Amino acid sequence: MLTIQYLRENAEEAAKRLEVRNSGFTGLINKVIKLDDERKSIQNQLDNTLAESKKISKTIGTLMGQGKTEEAENAKARTAELKQKSKELNQQLTDITNEIEDILPEIPNVPHESVPAGEEEDDNIEISGGGTSPEFKQKALPHWELAHKYNLIDFELGNKITGSGFPVYVDKGAKIQRALINYFLQRGEEEGYKEVQPPVLVNKDSAFATGQLPDKEGQMYKIESDGLYPIPTAEVPVTNMYRDNILNAKDLPIKKMAYTPCFRREAGSYGKNVRGLNRVHQFDKVEIVQIEHPERSWDTLETMVKYVEKLIKQLGLPYRIMRLCGGDLGFAASMTYDFEVYAAAQDKWLEVSSVSNFTSYQANRLKLKFKEEDSKKAKLAHTLNGSALALPRLLAALLENYQTEDGIIVPEVLQPFTGFDKIT
Repeated sequence: MLTIQYLRENAEEAAKRLEVRNSGFTGLINKVIKLDDERKSIQNQLDNTLAESKKISKTIGTLMGQGKTEEAENAKARTAELKQKSKELNQQLTDITNEIEDILPEIPNVPHESVPAGEEEDDNIEISGGGTSPEFKQKALPHWELAHKYNLIDFELGNKITGSGFPVYVDKGAKIQRALINYFLQRGEEEGYKEVQPPVLVNKDSAFATGQLPDKEGQMYKIESDGLYPIPTAEVPVTNMYRDNILNAKDLPIKKMAYTPCFRREAGSYGKNVRGLNRVHQFDKVEIVQIEHPERSWDTLETMVKYVEKLIKQLGLPYRIMRLCGGDLGFAASMTYDFEVYAAAQDKWLEVSSVSNFTSYQANRLKLKFKEEDSKKAKLAHTLNGSALALPRLLAALLENYQTEDGIIVPEVLQPFTGFDKIT
């Protein structure tokens, strides 16, 4: 969430940069500033009223002691008036503060100056890429046919147990899932990330703090009776570990990673793009999170991008890195890089990771701050996160790209975790 101070000091620039999201926020920004002016005026009136009431109250005893009963009674009447006025001003202050707090979450994070304008994913910009697409002697099969042929994933069984979008991984399909998770966790540890195992249900405060609510409420599952949400990503519980904290600057960056199942309703998804593992409602993911000093967060973003790129390179998959345009940018993000891998049989690119810098947007909602050693004033930290990596589409690309006439080759880096080098 943007701070009122930031909007006051950068109103014109913020409105201009928010235009790349293809929605106008000038009106909301101006409204917040106007309401804050009114809030300050009411606060000033309240302070003066309380000060006058306190001053008069001190004179009542003296007046009574001097026998000035009429003047003392007038003073009492005046303090009663001021008390009522204070009550009214307090209510006005509460109402206007609530109105400001309702509007601020409607304004998304300000995109970084390098974020291109655009309305949808076709307007994203390819930054770099690598890898070579495989060539097949035989007709390449899509991953859902390979999953059936080699008994790796049972989509129909998942539909029976729960519904569409909840696949059941079986035999070597389950083992390769576990291998990918362990591989990513080991690589993350080597990169300096500390592993945590957080809850996969969060409350409303946690979902609001990282920006899922109110923006993504329609895409989240909810347990109505308890007011809890199954997480769409481990970013939510891991980042909320530091809600309402003031950290020491010397302890930054904080680097955490977590493996969790993730749950997304994916409302409105249909057609060929949701076939097989292309879009599911439950999936596994290893997430990396950093809490960083504002002066270093943009360099940290690039470091995280290089780390995710290294993971994909080690798996031997063709990939490309996209800088998201304003219209495709997440509500809380200032900049996001998407990683896509090429699925040969489908002849299509599949997103497997997003790496984002949220600057101080999440931290403001989290009330997550830090202090320099020589300063008494706390400042908002910056938060970053990325998928490293999400499994379904990654597995889809692995199956399609590594298929041969007599089986599916397991990438060399995964073989120590699978215990086999080929699925036959």
